[in-house]
Amino acid sequence: MSGNASPRTVADLALEVRSKNAGPFWVTMELFMRDAAGYAVVADPGFLDASVIARLYGVPAETVRIFRIPALNVVKISFPRPVAQGSLHDRDIHAGQHHVPLAVLPLPEMS
Repeated sequence: MSGNASPRTVADLALEVRSKNAGPFWVTMELFMRDAAGYAVVADPGFLDASVIARLYGVPAETVRIFRIPALNVVKISFPRPVAQGSLHDRDIHAGQHHVPLAVLPLPEMS
């Protein structure tokens, strides 16, 4: 984010948004927020919950796990990989690109 522009996406409020394997059957994404204010926006269950992750990643909402860590301004999200790591149809063996839909998720309108 540059200048006085209002933040528009999750990435605008974050130091880092990343994804990685959590074993051969799970993906984990982590949102490292710049400050408590940004954390408050993305950690709010009214903004980011299992149904949002389900919609973004095409996984059942009941399989999504969200961990909110306010002392670190971090939100961690895990869900089962759509296919096992390294299997014939795996298109991202390290799950390194899974974070992109979450990073570009538009923020709620702020007053």
